[in-house]
Amino acid sequence: MNDTALSDGLRRIALAAGAEIMRLYVGNISVDRKDDDSPVTAADRRAENIILAGLAGLAPDIPVISEEAAAAGHIPAVGEKFFLVDPLDGTKEFINKNGEFTVNIALIEKGDPTCGVVYAPAKKRLFFAAGPGAAFEQEIGASEEEQAKAGAPKPIHVRPVPQGGMTAVASRSHRDTKTEEYLNHYDVRDFITAGSSLKFCLLAAGEADIYPRHGRTMEWDTAAGHAVLAAAGGSVTELDGRPLKYGKVERGLDNPYFIAKGWKDR
Repeated sequence: MNDTALSDGLRRIALAAGAEIMRLYVGNISVDRKDDDSPVTAADRRAENIILAGLAGLAPDIPVISEEAAAAGHIPAVGEKFFLVDPLDGTKEFINKNGEFTVNIALIEKGDPTCGVVYAPAKKRLFFAAGPGAAFEQEIGASEEEQAKAGAPKPIHVRPVPQGGMTAVASRSHRDTKTEEYLNHYDVRDFITAGSSLKFCLLAAGEADIYPRHGRTMEWDTAAGHAVLAAAGGSVTELDGRPLKYGKVERGLDNPYFIAKGWKDR
């Protein structure tokens, strides 16, 4: 299966998951707590079921690590190629009904995210990477009628660093002193707050320039956004400049602190 065919399949799966999430979004949201006290809803679970079934049909030979399954202790053995799934990234944003939540699906190959999709159904923004140098955005809602009327995807690319100063994007719920101190090393003019993996996509679409994260994240939180940003010409590295890699089973699939940039260091 080539990158285009895989990307098309991932988009279809993400749209189906997004439609189910939005069906539940309009009603009363019941919240449970996982063992780590993080919130989980029926939307997380139902979206994951849709995605896992979709991936089993699309690429049955590729193992899948998915957030809710992993939380329940189900983590398959993985090799050089596997999927990372966060069925509802930004559960707190979903609960608070601010629209800044996403469906994340990424293919990992030899530690790097090569294809991926980030769908923000409440924002009607779908971002995807269909291989190196191929990043796109599509304006598309979650209903069948909206999807039938959706326009064609448009290529996106990171922008040159603005001479008047950068725009930094920060987490809505995790901005801290270390982040502020790190950004003092750059010529930052403006800040944008955003939830979930949308932060990576704002860099990829040329709407912001830098996103540092001094806090714990899991691989399924970042892989799809990383794929989109890398395909759009950006980068994600650890604080020492090493590329952020995936499949870190030995450390529990969490990430070190990282910085996402709308450029690649030479």
